[in-house]
Amino acid sequence: MRGIDRVDSGGPVSRPEWIDALRRYSVELGFAKLGIAPAVDSSGFTDLVKWIDAGYSAEMDYFASRLDAYRHPDGVMPGTKSIIVLAYPYPADVSVATRPMHGRVARYAWSGVDYHDTIHDKLKRLRRLIADSAPDVRTRGCVDTAPLMERELAELAGIGWRGKNTLLLNRELGSYFFLACLLVDVIMPYDTHHDASYCGSCTACLDACPTDAFPAAGVLDASRCISYLTIEHRESIPTELREGIGNWVFGCDICQEVCPWNRKPSRRSSTSVDDKPIEQLALTSLFELDDESFRHAFRDSPLWRTRLRGIRRNAAIVLGNQRERSALSALHHGAASDDPMVAEACRWAIDRILGLRP
Repeated sequence: MRGIDRVDSGGPVSRPEWIDALRRYSVELGFAKLGIAPAVDSSGFTDLVKWIDAGYSAEMDYFASRLDAYRHPDGVMPGTKSIIVLAYPYPADVSVATRPMHGRVARYAWSGVDYHDTIHDKLKRLRRLIADSAPDVRTRGCVDTAPLMERELAELAGIGWRGKNTLLLNRELGSYFFLACLLVDVIMPYDTHHDASYCGSCTACLDACPTDAFPAAGVLDASRCISYLTIEHRESIPTELREGIGNWVFGCDICQEVCPWNRKPSRRSSTSVDDKPIEQLALTSLFELDDESFRHAFRDSPLWRTRLRGIRRNAAIVLGNQRERSALSALHHGAASDDPMVAEACRWAIDRILGLRP
């Protein structure tokens, strides 16, 4: 296989044989889409600044602390000329009804495996293909932890458009997929920018959010988002938002579930409930775990991010929303916790079940 031509400004780009091999291998690795975007200044950088200034990033201080890096992909890898954007799907199946004293888990975590580890391994394989073809080319793989405007890059790469819930949408995949990027320091043939939106007048995602986390179409207030509150937030969840959390113990899919682009029969996979080890969590059992047993059960899964205290806080709120009296024993145990956050959430849930609060 031949290598590629390095270009400083204009002129020849990557040879088709190399790009075709990359595309074929990405499919073998399970990626559903691949597009190539130019490394340019972010057109959405000003909006990002406004979003942070409005307080919508909540406690995610890493946005502000790395703000300058978001201006251009050079902030992640100096000399970046092109970005290969990839879409990796996760389950689109309709979730089964929530069982009593169980909590729902966002689809992306159903496998019980941390998607960062899975996708990074696949990106390493793609990087090796590039290195074998062109040893002088520098690359870097990123999966949603680097300061990249990933959804903007995905639009530039022709993968899809940003919906009113801020997530990227694709007419074939809906929105149930992860985005990953490969930064390279050579110019490649770029895909056509996806500059059309197919949301039309639909506002299903905005209307369905039970915590009113969208102050405007295309704007998310993370401090009101169920996914943020149950995963990223480290303190007590505001009482006025707890009822809206409903049955969600980790993450949330509501704004995706109501999207017409995710409700097509073609989105369904052939997996069974047995293939989804953590589609739902038994909530009372979480109060029986200690830190070591929680580590053993969830260390390699996305749920590890909440730590035990966070998942117990979430479990208490869901149990309070379900109002099952058979959960009282576990909640009384949690109310005696040395952790004030967990203890308060359990007391709140007990009061809800006993009818002492609305």
